[in-house]
Amino acid sequence: MHRIRIGAQLHPQHGDYPALRRAAMAAEDLGYDAVFNWDHFFPLYGDGDRHLECWTVLAAWAEATERIELGPLVTCNSYRNPNLLADMARTVDRISAGRLVLGLGAGWFRRDYDEYGYEFGTWTSRFDALTASLQVIEQRLALLDPPPYRRVPVLIGGVGERRTLPLAARHATMWHAMFPERPAEIAPKIKRLHSLCCELGRDPATIECWVGVEPDDLDRFLGEDAEAYVAMGFTGFSLGFNGPDWDPASGRRWLEWRAHA
Repeated sequence: MHRIRIGAQLHPQHGDYPALRRAAMAAEDLGYDAVFNWDHFFPLYGDGDRHLECWTVLAAWAEATERIELGPLVTCNSYRNPNLLADMARTVDRISAGRLVLGLGAGWFRRDYDEYGYEFGTWTSRFDALTASLQVIEQRLALLDPPPYRRVPVLIGGVGERRTLPLAARHATMWHAMFPERPAEIAPKIKRLHSLCCELGRDPATIECWVGVEPDDLDRFLGEDAEAYVAMGFTGFSLGFNGPDWDPASGRRWLEWRAHA
């Protein structure tokens, strides 16, 4: 079983970079295992349009921190050529001395596509593109010079049984089950992922399973659901923090729980 790990997902909205930088550094000082952002161009909730871009923030975090892993939760495959995305990932990994986690998803937020001029397409076309891009990204990462410090962990986010879980079984080092309401709704997804791994001849235990916690649900989730997820095989928990203040210290109880879990 993987060890319990806690990540801070700093939603890059409603504030500015100086406070976001301080929050990433605070997460490292507090002992979080990873710090994540997300890949959108506009806020996903709340008022206003104040928002920061994903990969430039990750590069800056790579310079500002020394130990903590970092990555997008998740990056949208539609927004960048896969060869370019692989090169960006390699470069951030080099800047961070081998701390990047490459989170990937097919994309879903229509406003990003419409306002930035990307073709939204269909659910099928976006997943077809992600399937093709994963192979290209893996090939490009193997060709780049200098190479990544390590084999870059690929995190696949989502719970779809038709397309997402097969991609996770084939490509993922980490799988993120996003933000379920209760553990019971994820049980069939775990079963499906294990079945797919067995079909491929892969040990399901080689995939580190993560689940997300919304900013307003940290205490309830820890008290009611965390142990149930661990019993199901989840060992990674990404805690959400919103701007403009981004206060990872409000997750201290999770860090204390990790020490005893």
